[in-house]
Amino acid sequence: MDKEEAIFCLKQAYAASSSDDNDDDNADSVTSTGTSPAKEEELLHLKPPPQGSGASMALAAIKSNPDVITKHDVYNVKVVDHVTNKVVSYNPTFAEMHVPEQGPANPFKTRQQLAQKNTLSGYVQEAHVSHFNFETQRRTFHSYGFAVDPSIEPGSKQEKLVVCQTDFDHDPDEKKEEEIKPKNSVPNGTKTVFEKIEKRPEDKRKRVRKNDPEDIEGFMGPWGGFVNEVKVAKPSEEMQKELDEITAKRQKKGKVDEEKTIEEKSTLHVPDPTDYQGRTYLHIPQDVGINLKSDVPPDKCYLPKRLIHTWSGHTKAVSSIRLFPKSGHLLLSTSMDCKVKLWEVYHKRRLLRTFSGHAKAVRDACFNADGTQFLTAAYDRFVKLWDTETGKCLSKFSSRKIPYCVKFNPDLDKQHLFVAGLSDKKILTWDIRSGETVQEYDRHLGAVNTITFIDNNTKFVSTSDDKSLRVWEWDIPVDYKYIADPSMHSMPAVTLAPNGKWLGCQSLDNRIVIFDVQTRFRLKRKKIFKGHMVAGYACQLDFSPDMSYIASGDGDGKVFIWDWKTTKLYSKFQAHDSVCIGCTWHPHETSKLITCGWDGQIKLWD
Repeated sequence: MDKEEAIFCLKQAYAASSSDDNDDDNADSVTSTGTSPAKEEELLHLKPPPQGSGASMALAAIKSNPDVITKHDVYNVKVVDHVTNKVVSYNPTFAEMHVPEQGPANPFKTRQQLAQKNTLSGYVQEAHVSHFNFETQRRTFHSYGFAVDPSIEPGSKQEKLVVCQTDFDHDPDEKKEEEIKPKNSVPNGTKTVFEKIEKRPEDKRKRVRKNDPEDIEGFMGPWGGFVNEVKVAKPSEEMQKELDEITAKRQKKGKVDEEKTIEEKSTLHVPDPTDYQGRTYLHIPQDVGINLKSDVPPDKCYLPKRLIHTWSGHTKAVSSIRLFPKSGHLLLSTSMDCKVKLWEVYHKRRLLRTFSGHAKAVRDACFNADGTQFLTAAYDRFVKLWDTETGKCLSKFSSRKIPYCVKFNPDLDKQHLFVAGLSDKKILTWDIRSGETVQEYDRHLGAVNTITFIDNNTKFVSTSDDKSLRVWEWDIPVDYKYIADPSMHSMPAVTLAPNGKWLGCQSLDNRIVIFDVQTRFRLKRKKIFKGHMVAGYACQLDFSPDMSYIASGDGDGKVFIWDWKTTKLYSKFQAHDSVCIGCTWHPHETSKLITCGWDGQIKLWD
């Protein structure tokens, strides 16, 4: 059978089946085999094919896929959950949207949970009130203390007011809603803030008006006084008493502590201030096995490993330590016990002299070039000049502000000048001979913490609480270099390297940053020393004399020592029980390190 004959047979079979379906008479007819035509057609594929060459076979349509119940046919109507579903991903019918909930109710839900909600806190129903009417009644209520009840239609006899009780002194048991009363009982009647009200009587004082500019002598303009005004220069007795009380309070609050000065004195703790040749303790010793007068640093420095001496004499925390210039055979320490002490570094390491003259804690000290004098800065707002040998206070200086740091000008021809960083953002230069300020540097935005001279003492660097670093030329009150970056932190301790090329700054983000001060004064981003914790403390740092190491104190009382070239941490050890605030390397020794802490002790390590 070719293709055309098969198609013709299919058409005849389709026509025969359609005619049998439409014929009502043939619906109940039965074939000769005893089955209906529909059944016979369904079983046609089970019969053997006809025999013979001329026989033609009619092909029947066969259903290959069975009838499967889909998920949507299980439930005739899909239920839309209004509580949990916020988004519907298909288009539901009306019956699906409003089908009632079926199943048992949750017996554990409260009445508040069972209530219908359209917000998280409850049900909100919009009221058709215009924005203008709402604002009118709201402002009227806040201004006059009453408003029209919005639940009652305006113009009706039941119109009521909502009245604020605090304005009319009602009893707490009375209702807040009252019927409209005459105009005199409610302020301004029932008029709102947008309606004109009766003007209050003219109670303002009248001014004398002489606005004619041609009248040169009598012209007053807007500066004319009031009519019948009496100008009294002397206050009355009652007013004078009030003024006296206010003045007394202000004087008591603004009392300056400058008046609380104490007598400057010093105490010598050794039996004889001179030796057998008549030399004082300022004389540099020559029998210590090392040349203390040499200008050449040691060839090689080593890490300190053990404690060899402890100086104990301060009753409170030690704030700073300073070695004697060039030789380092004497040690000056300042403390929170308002005293300054001078110690021996060699021989018996005795306490030589105590200087007392500050009323509050001493913050900083500085020797002059030859060490015969030194300055101290304290929280009593005074900077005092002392004689190192006799212990006498030579002079005192004050600007009514707290000096945070003080430095002599290192030049030999400028030893009569010194600079001090103050708490009022200024740096002042004083002349010791006259006792007056000769220069003022006012560019910082916070208290000045450190001052360091660089570039052969022609410039100095200052750091401040404003997280910036400024470079000044001597005697020029304008900074020529300003370094500030959003990533920078305040740097309350700064030390110049022995070779004068590098500036080490203790940053409060627990790092030591290095600045190149020889060429362009820029930050060396790869020279960063970290590992210690100094956030909140002005821990002093120092370089070894041969520039091999850099040492710093720590907020936990430890001492950290890094390698200068590789920035690798070489050593750390517990030095003090409290904060190790000071750390200085002896300029002529290979491994001697002096530290001080808030435990009141000064220690020598070797």
